[in-house]
Amino acid sequence: MPFVLASAVLAAAPFAQAQAQAQAAPPAASTMQGESPSKLVLDNSQRILSTLESRRAEFTADRGKLQDFIASEFDQMFDREYSARQVLGRHGRGASDADIKVFADALADSLMRRYGSSLLDFNTRLRVRVKSETPLPRGLGVKVSSEMLRQGGEPIPVDYLMRRAGNGWRVFDVMVEGVSFVQTFRQQFDTPLTRKSIREVAADLSAGRMQADAGAGN
Repeated sequence: MPFVLASAVLAAAPFAQAQAQAQAAPPAASTMQGESPSKLVLDNSQRILSTLESRRAEFTADRGKLQDFIASEFDQMFDREYSARQVLGRHGRGASDADIKVFADALADSLMRRYGSSLLDFNTRLRVRVKSETPLPRGLGVKVSSEMLRQGGEPIPVDYLMRRAGNGWRVFDVMVEGVSFVQTFRQQFDTPLTRKSIREVAADLSAGRMQADAGAGN
């Protein structure tokens, strides 16, 4: 899931931006301050993909620079602390903001360490087509539905769940072929969090005694 998540964010091609602007009809909420969620996803994807291609040799030679780049982009696009609360589920009820941040940082760092280098194998021939943008129930945000188009393969459905954060929009969950990023990791960490505190699980992640497993729950 983390690799597919990163691939989905990186997959938009130059033609997709114009296509989405012509076809998408964002709800009124997305025309408030800043860009619409659909345009934000596509614009960021185009910029990130271009940077990854132009610096591929540099990133291959220096994995530290690759990790720094990924972490920076992840922070800009992903609402890591809100997403962490969703991953924690019942275990996060009543938890302090400090505990949530510690877990969110440890989870993000674990994902980047384990899956970040795989982006060097990213296929730049992938394309993204935005299908729709619809409000989530109870005013929680919007869902941007898209398809990842592959040469010689069936399209992969990718849905971005986004919420307003400050003056912009952030992704807090991604669903690939109906499988939720949040739900996948909620299942993985349910048992450890039953036995240990949030900070203890975060410490295990940071020390490498536990790893975020993209295959958990699948």
